Amino acid sequence: MTSLSKTILLVDDDQEIRDLLNTYLSRAGFTVRAVGDGLGFRASLALEPADLVILDVQLPDEDGFSLCRWVRQHPRFAHVPIIMLTASSDEADRVIGLELGADDYLGKPFSPRELQARIKALLRRAQFGQERPVSDVLAFDDWRLDQVSHRLFHLDGEEVFLSGADFALLKLFLDHPQQILDRDTIGNATRGRDLMPLDRIVDMAVSRLRQRLRDTGKAPRLIRTVRGSGYLLAASVTPHLGNAV
Repeated sequence: MTSLSKTILLVDDDQEIRDLLNTYLSRAGFTVRAVGDGLGFRASLALEPADLVILDVQLPDEDGFSLCRWVRQHPRFAHVPIIMLTASSDEADRVIGLELGADDYLGKPFSPRELQARIKALLRRAQFGQERPVSDVLAFDDWRLDQVSHRLFHLDGEEVFLSGADFALLKLFLDHPQQILDRDTIGNATRGRDLMPLDRIVDMAVSRLRQRLRDTGKAPRLIRTVRGSGYLLAASVTPHLGNAV
């Protein structure tokens, strides 16, 4: 995958950081749009889509968490990968960002080279998710997953928009139904980082996906915990002809 023609929307109130990353990422072949607050971010994304968002947590008018939530709830942007930047060393910030649907996070100060590597990894994953599958729609339990739009549909008509990380994890389970997936395998799919214990990353990702699938009882029915081993999707998966709904 080449970075050419890939557009990055950078949101940070620090002018020096915006100038630095604009220069660095532009030299790497990306098209960069940079804004300094939440209002500018909403306007820029509504005006023109982006392939990836770099979102600072602390902004003058609106925090990055609420903006991340807004992106994930918006049908047009729900699939866009988000990297959150945080100046706080508090693990709670990273947990909140991941729970809201951020795909990755990076603490300040950071290396532009490391940021570029994470950008490329997320764009590769997004491109892989957009490759046309043999069947556009997969059926499992009472759900239908549209693999092209990354939208999830329940038989009762509810439509769920998945983040990139949610889609990657669900697709992993659907590709391996009735099989135990260990934490290392799931961690690779959800892009866990060594800044947080792998088990915590995996458990959070699975918990978030269970919420999407209404599988939140004391004994989850769809995604089951196999103690000491990992998780298992307890459902048959079949190609679904026609639309997801």
